[in-house]
Amino acid sequence: MIIILSHKATDNNKNSVIDRLKKMGYKVDISEGKERTLIGAVGSNVENKNEVMAQFMSLPFVENVVPILKPYKMVSREIRERSVIKVRDGIEIGGKEIMLMAGPCAVEGEALMIECAHMLKAAGVKILRGGAYKPRTSPYSFQGYEEKGLKMLAKASEETGLAIITEVIQGRDVKKVANYADILQIGARNMQNFNLLKECGKVDKPVLLKRGLSATIEEWLLAAEYIVKEGNPKVMLCERGIRTFETYTRNTLDLNAVAAAKSLTHLPVVADPSHGTGRWELVSPMAKASVAAGADALIIEVHPRPEEAFSDGQQTLNFKHFKQMKKELKPVAAAVGRTLK
Repeated sequence: MIIILSHKATDNNKNSVIDRLKKMGYKVDISEGKERTLIGAVGSNVENKNEVMAQFMSLPFVENVVPILKPYKMVSREIRERSVIKVRDGIEIGGKEIMLMAGPCAVEGEALMIECAHMLKAAGVKILRGGAYKPRTSPYSFQGYEEKGLKMLAKASEETGLAIITEVIQGRDVKKVANYADILQIGARNMQNFNLLKECGKVDKPVLLKRGLSATIEEWLLAAEYIVKEGNPKVMLCERGIRTFETYTRNTLDLNAVAAAKSLTHLPVVADPSHGTGRWELVSPMAKASVAAGADALIIEVHPRPEEAFSDGQQTLNFKHFKQMKKELKPVAAAVGRTLK
């Protein structure tokens, strides 16, 4: 349920409602507006909900009490208007600035990661991507350097000051990866790995949750709910393309999902046009379309020499194409009231 306090409610009134809800076993989310405060309460007294709602409605400083109708409670836009996730000082996702996360698909070596990091920083990028753990379709494909790869990312970050996003694929590795990364990525294949979702919900790090290959939007949001329910509200949703009948592209980038997620949830939404298309020449057009559809950030595969990449070279931009894409993105961002630095 959502308890809407009147503009006359005092801090003591607000705190008394919060304390009462917590004693009743509810998880509480507070959204402070200019004119009123919304208090979201999820998870307790389901059988007694109407009676509890009536009790709070009787309070003189409560304007209204409404049920949360969506099955995903904590991530629903009913509970708050919009979330902005702070990654580091000067790096926020979900605000006015469109954030770019860029780098190679896989961590291929320390020298290459440092080269990428310096070139991306010079291009204005603030978040470096790279996979140390690589869940691959074929068991014979490169599986990543694991913790050695995490150390390579950390070295690149140390030299350039870039934040790090990298994938975690097992619940037992969450704390280890969190020691190196600023953002934990949950890949499409793991969207419904519920143990992994729960473990990511127990750490104080932003989480990028990619939509599963065949997942509905509701399943995607319910997966996010698992993370938030465990206590970590710093979740970003990532549309990375779904599997359809089309074979020309690797996946079908579902821009409907970007707009829908922005409408249904308060979480920031990220688009991945690299995996969404699988073709480097389509990445820039789909990046522009994603921003126009409401994406708060883009995650892009970039490599100094894509033809030498260990994985996903065919969907990876070189630095010349990346800088051109960024140049073309700026007027699109401005057209929808956003900025791209």
